[in-house]
Amino acid sequence: VRARFEDGDLGAGGPAAKVAGIVSVGGGAVLVAVDRAAGFVSGEGIAGVGGESREKPGMGSVHNDAMTYLAVALANQLDRRADRVRTNSAHIERSTKSYYIPDVFVVPAEPVRRQLGRRDQLEVFQEPLSLVIEVWSRSPGNHDAREKIPEYRQRGDLEIWRLHPYERTLTVWRRKPDGSYAESHDHGGKVCPAFLPDVTIDLDELFDFG
Repeated sequence: VRARFEDGDLGAGGPAAKVAGIVSVGGGAVLVAVDRAAGFVSGEGIAGVGGESREKPGMGSVHNDAMTYLAVALANQLDRRADRVRTNSAHIERSTKSYYIPDVFVVPAEPVRRQLGRRDQLEVFQEPLSLVIEVWSRSPGNHDAREKIPEYRQRGDLEIWRLHPYERTLTVWRRKPDGSYAESHDHGGKVCPAFLPDVTIDLDELFDFG
């Protein structure tokens, strides 16, 4: 997402400075990187973490292979009239000042429909997600478990997966009626997300990177 800005909108920093923060684009609050020299703001690949704006790091082949497998498997089994899949692109609201970009998540279709046609606004979701997945990578290391997983729980996301492809482990947190989460661990076999009853993920196939 790119939007033209005027000089008076940028604040201090000089004509060539690059900064990141929240601006208003298309009537909504959008987290962006600002390039004064180019005269544009851009929101692609930027996520807010702990009150700071941080570019999402590049990932290795194992991470990307697992992430793509999960996204394709979910999309092939879900009815897109009811649910939509997003992969390393859409933003979910963490607080009033920052966002996360999960590796993969499933969101009900209605919040997607409400944002269709908004050409100058990043895709951002406030609603609890049916499933949100983070795949471990050497780049962020344990950042996901330390910072992002607790935030997903605070948001009320229904099911949270943290996949460790090197250790061949899937850790799952499922939300219970009282708002707490039950934690479980899988190392193979088939896993069915509790809130997506028509979906099955084959971990043995997923972990086969040959």
